[in-house]
Amino acid sequence: MVSEPAIMPPPTPATWRRFLARKRGLAGSIILTILIGIAIFAPVIASDQPIVCRHKGTLHFPALVDVLHRLPFASSVIEKSPPFNRADYDPKSNAEQYEFVVWPLIAISPTEITRDALQPPSSQHWLGTDGSGRDIASRMVHGAAVSVQVGIVSMSIAALIGIVVGAVAGYSGGWLDAILSRFIEIVICFPEFFLILCMMVWVQPSIVNVMIIVGLTRWTTIARFTRGEFIKLRSREFVTAAHAIGAGSTRVMFRHLLPNALAPVLVTIVFGVANAILIEAGLSWLGFGVQPPNPSWGGLLRDAYTNIRVAPHMVYPPCVAIFVTVLACNLAGDALREALDARDPTTTRKASEA
Repeated sequence: MVSEPAIMPPPTPATWRRFLARKRGLAGSIILTILIGIAIFAPVIASDQPIVCRHKGTLHFPALVDVLHRLPFASSVIEKSPPFNRADYDPKSNAEQYEFVVWPLIAISPTEITRDALQPPSSQHWLGTDGSGRDIASRMVHGAAVSVQVGIVSMSIAALIGIVVGAVAGYSGGWLDAILSRFIEIVICFPEFFLILCMMVWVQPSIVNVMIIVGLTRWTTIARFTRGEFIKLRSREFVTAAHAIGAGSTRVMFRHLLPNALAPVLVTIVFGVANAILIEAGLSWLGFGVQPPNPSWGGLLRDAYTNIRVAPHMVYPPCVAIFVTVLACNLAGDALREALDARDPTTTRKASEA
């Protein structure tokens, strides 16, 4: 008799304990947490706006307001107070007017142009400057925000499309499953980066378009995993019981089946974030991603390659940042896969010892 295929269980507290017990996964998670923190609080870490200052007897928090403006629609609700809301106001030039001021760790804007072009690392510019005199450390901090945003948003789009398509195909079966499966296979046949480049030719290069296009091309793997899990789960007893009490197909799919099918999808999403960051860096290198003077790791790497003979110090920061981020995603994804997989020998041995 053929045994039923083993099913990867949904995340549980025990799963997370197994995940945290894997040192490489924990290390990757810590690195990703630090990166996300840098991305969120970039205006407080590297900016020409004070974190807090007292100006004419009033406290102002311009850098913290910039952090809040990263939230959707926050800029229309929370505004900077005068004079920091004026585009022509330079906080650093008017620093003597402040009765009290706390500056960011790197008190330089990522787009601020100085006369110190192609300078090596120093106490003033920790990672040196680029060909336009912009501070590389400040641009690296704000470039982290771009990478995190691209990775999370693009994979959220891909997950939404992939889960819906895979769930419908796996649950429905028959001719609908055949059509959707063939469509997934057709999309997979196209080289991913080539497909993205073809799509980028027809749109204006921007971070929003990069996130959308990467999301529209990265959903196929998620759809295949979701479909496979739904096919294995749709004949289980809890699905039959749900139908017996009158639950509709939509409720069965997304209330009962999806939570039990998410384990491999979560692993795929974590690996997909690393791939999305690499794709964004490649697009920015080619000029199809984030446009200057806005910072991105790929753009920094392109500038470094242009000036590699006269300023080799520019190469290392973006290379190290991309490598460490992708490595952290892979370590976290690999550890999550092992923690979720009930067939993992390490998990089985530890469970039996307990």
